[in-house]
Amino acid sequence: MSDAQSESLSISQRLRLQRMRHEISAAGGDGFIVPLTDEHRSEYVGDYAQRLRWLTGFTGTAGAAVVLADRAALFTDGRYAIQARDEAGKLGIEICITPGQTLGQWLGANAPSEARIMYDPWLHTPAELSRIESELRRGARLIPAAFNLVDRVWSDRPSPPTALAEIHPVKFAGSTHDTKLKLIADCVRAVGASAVVITSLDSVAWALNLRGRDVRYTPVVRSFLVVDADAQAKLFVDPRKIGHDVRDHLGSAIELHDYQAFERALASLAGQRVMLDPETATAALYRALEGADVVEAQDPCVWPRAIKTPIETSGARAAHRRDGIALCRFLHWLETEGLDEGVDEIQASVQLESRRKTLNLYREPSFATISAAGPNAALPHYVAKQGAARRLTRGTLYLVDSGAQYEDGTTDVTRTVALGSPTEEMRKHFTLALKGHLAIASIRVPVGTSGRLLDPLARQHLWAAGLDYATGTGHGVGTCLSVHEGPVFIGRHGGTRPVDEPLKPDILLTVEPGLYLEGQYGIRTENLYLVVACTGADGGDGWLRFEPLTLAPIDRSLIDLCLLSPFERDWIDQYHARVLKEIGPDLDDDARGWLQRACAPL
Repeated sequence: MSDAQSESLSISQRLRLQRMRHEISAAGGDGFIVPLTDEHRSEYVGDYAQRLRWLTGFTGTAGAAVVLADRAALFTDGRYAIQARDEAGKLGIEICITPGQTLGQWLGANAPSEARIMYDPWLHTPAELSRIESELRRGARLIPAAFNLVDRVWSDRPSPPTALAEIHPVKFAGSTHDTKLKLIADCVRAVGASAVVITSLDSVAWALNLRGRDVRYTPVVRSFLVVDADAQAKLFVDPRKIGHDVRDHLGSAIELHDYQAFERALASLAGQRVMLDPETATAALYRALEGADVVEAQDPCVWPRAIKTPIETSGARAAHRRDGIALCRFLHWLETEGLDEGVDEIQASVQLESRRKTLNLYREPSFATISAAGPNAALPHYVAKQGAARRLTRGTLYLVDSGAQYEDGTTDVTRTVALGSPTEEMRKHFTLALKGHLAIASIRVPVGTSGRLLDPLARQHLWAAGLDYATGTGHGVGTCLSVHEGPVFIGRHGGTRPVDEPLKPDILLTVEPGLYLEGQYGIRTENLYLVVACTGADGGDGWLRFEPLTLAPIDRSLIDLCLLSPFERDWIDQYHARVLKEIGPDLDDDARGWLQRACAPL
């Protein structure tokens, strides 16, 4: 992007903020909260719900803003600290990094006395609002708005998507939707409820064996689902999305209703005991169910979705093997041709995706590829922009974090590559982060261990050198669903998510410690692992281990052998031998020769 284009965009964003302030005042408010989510509390949202990006210019995937009459603030986590400053900070928006300073604390310090801070009740949970309100001072209070104020000033806001829903076959899911509805109904009866309202898009997709194209990178269908204690269900969805094949697939046990009828339909649950997940159900939902007896309990799809069926684990292995072929072909091209062709970050990303597109069962990327050269890799969630993409040059590091949605699995992998000869400092930093990765990848843990307990293992060697990283260490992954899936993750904190959920067999988890030095380079090695129950041969009953699914070489030129233990060297050699054995036969002669060198014993 040229300086003139950047300046024009900046002026446009400032005008939007001005119009937003006028709308807040006209509605009788003193401020408005703009979260990055939708009515389903999704992480990735459709274009119609990208209100934060439209208003502030911030393009990250996690954040919220507050607009007051004379100031504004953007809240995001450490992954986006630099990006938020570069994108929204230039508008005079204050950048706050959570959990250091919360939105409520900022409002408590900056909102005028008796302020009326407005919000869209369809975008916030009651618990979230309660936390914010507890930190307000001087008589300030939160006021639900009758409509989203951003939508009033966003004149060219896209319409919600109308793509057709698709059937996710049992041969990939491993369980019919009838079976899943019965499981959900069992959970409803277990808490003494007559129905559960399911709002999470990936839960609805999982429960009904449906997939869609309503959200980029996440194959879900914009819809709500109500399941009663007898396993009868009502699906609220735009009728234009439902073709004859999907109608036949859903069957007579599932009634179809218009998406817009959802709020009114909740009134029919008055007097009944209704199950809601407080992590995802919004304040508007609670308000619509005021006549019902609400039972708060975890979404009954969360754990069954996370614990993969045997067919899903088999599909995950197959998807990662295919994905490894594409990634190895790309890494071979990068080393033998890419640098000589003078490609930039976007061109390199296109080369990788073009290789995935040739693979069986490929749908789309599982997230926006992070193709980052040199100092751009210090931005953990950097996305290259046309006109500003950096060229890949010798003497620097290149980080590529990418993944794909296949019908039988979802992938997420990061490799850091030395372009030419790395410096000793690069090798040291890479190896310290790699040692943290290996510490988790090779460990045996007792059943019941949480991801939070694993996190220090990944950081220990960096901490010893006075280094750290602001991102999490790992997250769950779905099956042709969200690349970020709960309830288990590896990290120090999880925002509003539980931080002590235990690991269980057949969960998919990434392991991705890294290091990010602003203005210099970034490092990350990420594999996806299947949590496996140990047998007598490898640890005994009651213990868990990690089976690597990702199949791609780790750059040997970046490994400082002096920093590795014999055990760590052996782990890498065994991993590389497996990569060569499983991927090598599907490569042409030149690429296979490259892979043999890349996987040679340390």
